[in-house]
Amino acid sequence: MITVTNLSFHFGGQQLFKDVDLKFTPGNCYGVIGANGAGKSTFLKLLCGELEPSTGEVYIPEEERMSVLRQDHYAFEEYTVLDTVIMGNARLYEIMKEKDALYEKEDFSDEDGVRASELEAEFAELDGWEAESEASRLIQGLGLSEELLWQTMDQLTEGEKVKVLLAQALFGRPGIILLDEPTNGLDLDAVMWLEDFLADYEGTVLVVSHDRHFLNDVCTNIVDIDYGGIKMYVGNYEFWYESSQLVQRMIKQQNKRNEEKIRELQAFISRFSANKSKARQATSRRNLLDKLTVYELPASSRRYPFIGFDMDREPGKDILTVKNLTAVVEGETLFENLSFMVGKNDKVAFVGNDRAITALFRILMEEIEPASGEFKWGVSITKSYFPRDNTEYFEGCTDSIIDWMRQYSVDQTESYLRNFLGRMLFSNESVFKQVQVLSGGEKVRCMFSRMMLFGSNMLLLDQPTNHLDLESITAVNNGLSDFKGNILFSSHDYEIVNTVANRVIELTPDGWQDFHGTYEEFVEHQKKKGITGISL
Repeated sequence: MITVTNLSFHFGGQQLFKDVDLKFTPGNCYGVIGANGAGKSTFLKLLCGELEPSTGEVYIPEEERMSVLRQDHYAFEEYTVLDTVIMGNARLYEIMKEKDALYEKEDFSDEDGVRASELEAEFAELDGWEAESEASRLIQGLGLSEELLWQTMDQLTEGEKVKVLLAQALFGRPGIILLDEPTNGLDLDAVMWLEDFLADYEGTVLVVSHDRHFLNDVCTNIVDIDYGGIKMYVGNYEFWYESSQLVQRMIKQQNKRNEEKIRELQAFISRFSANKSKARQATSRRNLLDKLTVYELPASSRRYPFIGFDMDREPGKDILTVKNLTAVVEGETLFENLSFMVGKNDKVAFVGNDRAITALFRILMEEIEPASGEFKWGVSITKSYFPRDNTEYFEGCTDSIIDWMRQYSVDQTESYLRNFLGRMLFSNESVFKQVQVLSGGEKVRCMFSRMMLFGSNMLLLDQPTNHLDLESITAVNNGLSDFKGNILFSSHDYEIVNTVANRVIELTPDGWQDFHGTYEEFVEHQKKKGITGISL
């Protein structure tokens, strides 16, 4: 359990939040959300003692062990994977090392014997005899081989290190687990395993994540950092989002608030109360939601971007034909003999090997040449492209945002350009900000403003949600779902892939496959074939 009392925190002269009073109890998973810069990671650092609050306190019972997902992937390079995982319980690891040092002594004394006896007792109390088998279960659950336990961390790939550090955070069933973006770098099977682990976990979990599907599956509560404060709400992210949208509409229509609107909200609460969730959490969540009143629903100060693509012309019968396409980059064959046709209304998600997908998009946009094969666009097709790496669009540019946009627009008037920039939350004086000082998220929003200018009937997007907050990711999801033309895209956001795509093409080192259906249906299809390790 964690009790937060009168907490406030100032950073660089800015107050992130104040007067925070919260209690986090065992058996619940709390999703921490907020706009970029609101202080989500800072809040976790305050809870684990890495930062000191400006006022107030964080109380955790002394007997409660807390575990934190480490962000430094190179902090354990000289240690074996087994040692790294067991370090998740620092006291157990200390005991193991002290025991080893004692038993290696040539002049083992009576005092050493007494000390060894004390250590053995504490070792057994901390389930030390199960440590190796638990570490093995954790890394195997995350999709790694048991053989890795004996390798040092510096021998592992970046993706393997991410999984080992997650296993470290989960090791030994701590009373409290703090997870900052735990699904980054995980394949779908590992994410599903983590969801099941957290559903059965009896302690207290706080998680920061941009993965809406993950937040919906694991969270019993949402902790929202907004209005310079932190509030807690019952339910998962979808419930929080939809109820906050309803409340915003109520606030905008203060004079029209009436019993009918309240009944609408109460019906909404009832609908979510009946929703299927993780079995162990479902009953307690329903009980809490049943007691929820309309006035306990969230109101948010957040501003949501608007992404909407209008087509200047309808696509014809011929969209795109790809025949026996092969890509070789830096001597590596990324895919070969790829063939497919895109039909009217197809929205195709490309999953699997990221480098292969990027190479395909660059070939289709004629940025690089294929090793062999050919492709042909229909004569009626007009394209808008969102590249994975947007560096070349901004590098060396000293223009303001609005001047940067002007180079891509037929209509050069400020009012016209402001219309598209305003949709992506660039308004007033912010349009005169120089693009060379923009953050990664701001550059992505500029790229979407640019894409909306073109009126294209074909969109190609390679990982469009990188650097975006939850609000912008939701806007991307809505914009792609509503688009009436064709889309070829890749994304690590499960919700976007599952709700936008009606077709999935997987590119792997072993070949490719073309599946007609949603991503969820594709995953089920793969499971029936006994295929695991699927990645977005």
